[in-house]
Amino acid sequence: MHERCLLKSLLLWCVLALAPTLGLAAGKCERLVATGNPEYPPYLWRNPQNPQQLIGANADLLRHLAKELGVTVDIIYTGPWSRAQDEVRTGRVDLIAGAFLTMPRLDSMDYVHPAFYFTPSVVWVRRGEAFPYSNWGDLQGRTGGRLVNNSHGQQFDAYAKANLALEEVPSLAQAFQKLLLNRTDYVIYEHYPGLALAETLGMENDLEVLEPPVSSEGLYLTLSHNSACNEPWLRGQLARKMTELVAAGLPEQLLRHNLELWKAQQMQPDPVGDVNQ
Repeated sequence: MHERCLLKSLLLWCVLALAPTLGLAAGKCERLVATGNPEYPPYLWRNPQNPQQLIGANADLLRHLAKELGVTVDIIYTGPWSRAQDEVRTGRVDLIAGAFLTMPRLDSMDYVHPAFYFTPSVVWVRRGEAFPYSNWGDLQGRTGGRLVNNSHGQQFDAYAKANLALEEVPSLAQAFQKLLLNRTDYVIYEHYPGLALAETLGMENDLEVLEPPVSSEGLYLTLSHNSACNEPWLRGQLARKMTELVAAGLPEQLLRHNLELWKAQQMQPDPVGDVNQ
């Protein structure tokens, strides 16, 4: 009996001794910093009331996830999309709040599955100057535009690199401007964010979209390999909660809400100024 009591005491002591360590491991990272594409409404865009923050459907979803996990998250503007990705690769920022899956990004980031949105990338042309188009091969022999470091799916990226003449620019506004100045024949970009920005810039009547989309890719959260917060506990919890939220339909609810928010903001003067600064 004495030995049994002694054993129970030792086990209890071990549990109590390990409890602070286990708690620390589960709550090691209390604050996350995220960024993303600032020209991506209704998914992400700069907050007119605080231009150093990003808002949108992706931001709302990430904040909901963080609240479920008991951590805080700041979703900040770090510059154009190309710079935002660099900030995450280096670990200066922990997360991208929405990116397509590509092999180069897998070298520096972990993807949180499942995808929370699927968004089509399309061919934008000058209105009234559409050319025959039914597949990727129809883009050959023409000059196109795309954003620096922007992906439209692994398969299309590989095809474009080998077969297409695509000039890279830092912002979608610049890509559309070059298109309207006849310096390119088309622009590759996502449909809904492209339409939202075209409306903001007053270009919606000057542009049109060719069908079919060049791709339709999933948007994922990505966690930098160099983030101090990248640990198995966090990756597992993010994946579990994301699976639950996608199944419950929350991403679509947030997308509808932010589409209305974006439209309402466009009716008001823009305190941010030029989105390409």
